Amino acid sequence: MTKIRKTFAVLAGAAAVFALQQSAAIADPVTPDHAVITCDSASFYANYDSAGGPTGLKRTLPKGDKVGHTRGAHPVYNGWAATFDFGPNDWGYVRVECLGGWGSW
Repeated sequence: MTKIRKTFAVLAGAAAVFALQQSAAIADPVTPDHAVITCDSASFYANYDSAGGPTGLKRTLPKGDKVGHTRGAHPVYNGWAATFDFGPNDWGYVRVECLGGWGSW
């Protein structure tokens, strides 16, 4: 094998190992921190559109509803936080100021 081929083989192998490590890191989910709804009620939307705000109202969450959101890991767009509702086990968006009681349950 020539020196160029050896160099290419080493670089290709390193790139493959790097790509596999990156895909594993991306697939690693972040478990939501336990929280509760602190507002009297909170609208829970299916999605957030950066041009128009929250879309697809799913339901209204009552005060004390058990939800999850990991600060610093799950997105917050213009005050709308990606939130997991542990009741029906689905994701949506709720106002971040309605989240509190971190780790209370």
